[in-house]
Amino acid sequence: MNSVPKVPPPTNEPVLSYAPASSERAELKRALKDLSGRQVEIPLVIGGKEVRTGKTVDVVMPHCHRHVLAKTHQAGSAEVEAAIAAARDAWSDWSVWGFERRAAVFLKAADLLATRYRPIVNAATMLGQSKTAHQAEIDAACELIDFFRFNVHFAERIYAEQPLSAPGVWNYLDYRPLEGFVYAVTPFNFTSIGGNLPTAPAIMGNTVVWKPAATAALSNHFVMRLLDEAGLPPGVINFVPGPSAQVSERLLSDRSFAGIHFTGSTEVFQALWQRAGMHLASYTAYPRLVGETGGKDFVVAHASADVDALATGLVRGAFEYQGQKCSAASRAYVPDAIWPRVRDRMLEMLAEVQVGDPADFRNFMGAVIDRKAFDKIKEYVEAAKRAPGVKLLFGGGAADADGYFIEPTVIQSEDPAYRTMCEEIFGPVLSVHVYPAARWTDTLRLVDQTSPYALTGAIFAQDRRAVEQAKTALRYAAGNFYVNDKPTGAVVGQQPFGGARASGTNDKAGSLLNLIRWTSPRAVKETFIPPRSFTYPFMAES
Repeated sequence: MNSVPKVPPPTNEPVLSYAPASSERAELKRALKDLSGRQVEIPLVIGGKEVRTGKTVDVVMPHCHRHVLAKTHQAGSAEVEAAIAAARDAWSDWSVWGFERRAAVFLKAADLLATRYRPIVNAATMLGQSKTAHQAEIDAACELIDFFRFNVHFAERIYAEQPLSAPGVWNYLDYRPLEGFVYAVTPFNFTSIGGNLPTAPAIMGNTVVWKPAATAALSNHFVMRLLDEAGLPPGVINFVPGPSAQVSERLLSDRSFAGIHFTGSTEVFQALWQRAGMHLASYTAYPRLVGETGGKDFVVAHASADVDALATGLVRGAFEYQGQKCSAASRAYVPDAIWPRVRDRMLEMLAEVQVGDPADFRNFMGAVIDRKAFDKIKEYVEAAKRAPGVKLLFGGGAADADGYFIEPTVIQSEDPAYRTMCEEIFGPVLSVHVYPAARWTDTLRLVDQTSPYALTGAIFAQDRRAVEQAKTALRYAAGNFYVNDKPTGAVVGQQPFGGARASGTNDKAGSLLNLIRWTSPRAVKETFIPPRSFTYPFMAES
């Protein structure tokens, strides 16, 4: 084709309201009824073919754990071997496809998700991951659509970055895919991350083995079907749910392992990194290790903060999606001068929060993801009830008879080093330390030094000097920093997402910085009229 196609300029997908009487609300209700009324069988997808092993695990509703939504077939060693072989076979063709051919697949995927697949993937996310309609919409629909469209745009920008050429010479960069397969390990809490981690490398010409979280298998299954319908060739992405340790051990020991795209716990990522290091000498090339891990995200308020804005930021930041966001507000530092008003306003809001089935659109929160999470969060709350110097301001209740429900819980701690101020809980628990307003500078130092993580954080202040002080003092405390806003809700193309320290490699999903990790550039120099003698002018006799 004698043209240089331009990718359509991306724009962020509009968030639908799902207000009463809206068409999207009616479509979503129908999809919820359909998916909750039948049991889905989720196969592996290897080399474009569905594989059923007969060994399955149940996907249940977290808010009604007796309700089995789906049965997911599990990969064994033979299936992992087949996925590696399929990725290797597909690489030889996919890696040399023209960019416009690859781009067309993901642009079509975006349009399919924006239309026909939207209610299906949203409903699967609501039922399988206990998200409200709004939380599912901003995640499973809008953010994933944005990833598809913006990542194609970022790839185009990368390819356009070319070196200078001197007279008689043509220099250019060939942005090759990595030599081997990428291992994508995706979490339960964001369907969009489930879709982005395997597709970002694929957009750059890589092939992928994708291991989804067991608790997100239903929504991820529909994402895989969406990609197939969009025209993704067989073997480019191989969908391999299964036991984490077994799948990872085989993949990371393979010579063709070229990289990992990971979101999950810090401990697991560190273990995978160590395992890759053990096999380093056997790989074809040094692998790319890209990971976003834990967080202990903060909100620090100055005495000049807007009380209503701060209280709203705390409630939304800490309790949307049950606090199961790596960016969720988990610790807050509020000056004594405004604390009584902030506390009262926050408790007024929480008194109106309803917890229950996300299919009931009046609920603000659903259930936490599973038994393991429920037990862990409950242990933190029960310990806080008994701890000296710790006050339970709201919530604290937990019930698991029907679903894994934990009330929005606010803890006030006199000790800024109390465990709920320092340790990642990953649930609807906000810990607050009230500090003397005169100790603003000391408190900024405390915020920076309390946690090993550095993912997100927020400053609330009307005093501009306080904002600038916080931006400087907390420069390395958060990879995503918010001024007078909650520390959640990063938008693709607007706030590239990722943190450093124990929070990951900070390769910024939703930006060009992430896409460039999945290339291995080759510099090419072509000389049109090469020299025909080895001598240089300086060698001539004077």
